[in-house]
Amino acid sequence: MLVAQMTDIHIGFDPDAKPEELNRIRFRKTLDRLLAQPNPIDLLVLSGDLTDHGDLDSFEKTAALLERVTCPILPMVGNHDSREGLLHAFPDTPTEGGFIHYTHQQDGLLLIMLDTLEVGRHGGAFCHARRDWLRSQLEANAGMPTLIFMHHPPVVSGVDWMDPAPDEEWIANFAEAIAGHDQILAIHCGHLHRPIMTTFHGVPLGVTPSVAPLVSLDLRPVDPNRADNRDLITTEPATYALHRWDGQSLVSHYEKTNNWDVLAFYGEHLKPMMKDMFRERQ
Repeated sequence: MLVAQMTDIHIGFDPDAKPEELNRIRFRKTLDRLLAQPNPIDLLVLSGDLTDHGDLDSFEKTAALLERVTCPILPMVGNHDSREGLLHAFPDTPTEGGFIHYTHQQDGLLLIMLDTLEVGRHGGAFCHARRDWLRSQLEANAGMPTLIFMHHPPVVSGVDWMDPAPDEEWIANFAEAIAGHDQILAIHCGHLHRPIMTTFHGVPLGVTPSVAPLVSLDLRPVDPNRADNRDLITTEPATYALHRWDGQSLVSHYEKTNNWDVLAFYGEHLKPMMKDMFRERQ
C-alpha cells in the first residue's frame, strides 16, 4: 500500500495574483507529478494548511483541483485552516467532540489523523480531550501497526522562528497519549516546510516538506527584537511523500517536483547489471 502525503499547500496566500497565484501553480504541478509517477497511490493524506486563511473560497479551489484524484483523500487542519472551511470542502470528513480527528484502516495498517489546531495560535495544540481520544484509539487497536499524522511536529527542529518550546503542555499531552504503545510505526507531520527526520520518545518522526514555498534552512537563533535580513522563505521545489507499507515494514520516500532529465533507463543494455544485482540477494 502506498500512502501519499502533501502538506502546507497554502491556497489563497495571494488570491489576486495574475494570471494565477504561485501556490496554486505549485499545487497543480505537484498533483501532476503525483498522478503521473509510476507508483499508483492508495490514499492521499493532506496534513494541514491546505489554505492560507481558512476561507471557503480557498477551500473550494483546493477541492476543485483534487477532483481528479481517484483514491480516498484524508484531509486535516493546520493552523492556517478553519474547521468550518475544511468541512465545507470535504463534508464527509469525520469529526468528534468538535475536533477533526479520525482513523482510517486499510491493508492491516491503522492511520490516525490528529487535529492540532487552536484558533488564533500559530503553534500546535493538543488538549486533554484530544489526548484522551488518541489514547483510547491506541488502546482499542493495541495489536495493529499504526501510523500517526499530525500537522505540528512536537519537536524542536532548530528552525528557531518555527519551533515550539520543548516544554509546551500540548507536547506533554501528546507524549502521554502515545506512552506504552509500541504499535506506532512512525509519526508524520507538516508545518515546518522542510524535510526533517528525528524521533519523539523513541518513535521515528518525519516532516514532509511543503507544496508551498519552503522555509529557509537557517539554524541560527532568532532575535525577535532585531531584524537581521536573513532568508525566511525560498522557492525550493515542492515535495510530496510516499509512505510504503508492505504489511511488515513502513518506508517513506520523498520526491521533489521540479523538472529533471532521465540519465538511465532499463533497456536491454542494462539487463546484465540488473541480473547481477538480483543474484546478490540469493
